[in-house]
Amino acid sequence: MFSSPAPPTGLLEKLFQYIDLHQDEFVQTLKEWVAVESDSVQPVAHLRQEIFRMMDMAADKLQRLGASVDSVDMGSQQLPDGQTLPVPPIILAELGNDPKKPTICFYGHLDVQPAHKEDGWLWDPYTLTEVDGKLYGRGATDNKGPVLAWINAVSTFRALEQDLPVNVKFVIEGTEEAGSVGLEDVVRREKDRFFSSVDHIVISDNLWISRQKPALTYGTRGNSYFTVEVKGRDQDFHSGTFGGILHEPMADLVALLGSLVNSSGHILVPGIYDSVAPLTEEERKLYETIDLDLREYQNSTQVEKFLFDTKEEVLMHLWRYPSLSIHGIEGAFDGPGTKTVIPGRVTGKFSIRLVPHMNLSVVEKQVTQHLEDVFSKRNSPNQMAVSMVLGMRPWIANINDTQYMAARRAVKTVFGTEPDMIRDGSTIPVARIFQDVIQKSVMMLPLGAVDDGEHSQNEKINRWNYIEGSKLFAAFFLEMAKMHS
Repeated sequence: MFSSPAPPTGLLEKLFQYIDLHQDEFVQTLKEWVAVESDSVQPVAHLRQEIFRMMDMAADKLQRLGASVDSVDMGSQQLPDGQTLPVPPIILAELGNDPKKPTICFYGHLDVQPAHKEDGWLWDPYTLTEVDGKLYGRGATDNKGPVLAWINAVSTFRALEQDLPVNVKFVIEGTEEAGSVGLEDVVRREKDRFFSSVDHIVISDNLWISRQKPALTYGTRGNSYFTVEVKGRDQDFHSGTFGGILHEPMADLVALLGSLVNSSGHILVPGIYDSVAPLTEEERKLYETIDLDLREYQNSTQVEKFLFDTKEEVLMHLWRYPSLSIHGIEGAFDGPGTKTVIPGRVTGKFSIRLVPHMNLSVVEKQVTQHLEDVFSKRNSPNQMAVSMVLGMRPWIANINDTQYMAARRAVKTVFGTEPDMIRDGSTIPVARIFQDVIQKSVMMLPLGAVDDGEHSQNEKINRWNYIEGSKLFAAFFLEMAKMHS
């Protein structure tokens, strides 16, 4: 698909050869890590213990590389059902503190989403199974494989008795899939200690947009989640007794939800697009070179037709423009059969994915004002209440920062091509936390291919991605050292 990379020379050649020769060992370690059912989503005591075991394994591995490791005790959390569960520690590890070298901090997580064979897995999700160069197992790509690839790169320098060209720090947590319990507090608390010497932060917790072409990610959308409640009374009504003489709450709510977005996906809230960053010529060019076959993408997603006809338009509306999605209605009758009820109180749920430079509190005001205007025109005696229950800001990086330049060169060295410069349509709060608190450049450097299926059945990472990803990190260390010398 693209040119072969130039053969590496000198130290790089030795590093790459070592990684190739020891790839089965690297796969074996991934197998051991995937075997741990470190599910943080289901609040069950024995699964929590598994995450603790996973964090111990990682701490042990880092210590054997010579890192100083601090496992930060996170105490316990009380869940909505009243039970108390221990929170897994957050690992803060460091290798090297030479003031003449740049310090790169890597963030990853070792907890996973739930997985059961009966959900449609072809193999036991906690037994890494290799078929046609694909390594299947829960956590293989999200995020155990990438965390290990980073460790493999460090251990290769160690094994060859080569000086690490950069200082390396690790932040590894065990509750990312459950909202990163306590992570932001730790980052704030350690800002002037552990993070004080950090120059750059790298996160490898997302995917390429292609099966074969590497990518660098420089932005994610934020998210504002709303509920809108319409209430007539707390009890439901019978439609034979009341139908025809009421302002029905459900009819009000459907009108409100229907006023938010049109059939072309355009958000109808006045002023919502006012602060969206304008498209620059430089940015437009980035979209043209991205490797995405729109027809194949459409077929693989089993979608009849997208709202837009070109690759560029589809990607821009996924990444750099806001979108509004309607998620559900609470209080409505949704069971099988016929039930002639008029719900007395219903709540609609919808969210807006935010992009630079939209402001959370401005969006909240615009949405509330719009729904109040629509509702007032209905002259309904029902009560309406709007609330924004969740607000996470978008994140964007400067693609001309040192580490983006170094990563581009490392990608070219390992893969023989320039990376796709991509954004992510979803929300990855950790990038924003690091950028806001530590005030240093954050880069997302994915290793997984677009079809890895994180969070889904038969999650996998290709052996090629895992091994070449280990080389990529090793090459990246050398490029970063060069740029700082």
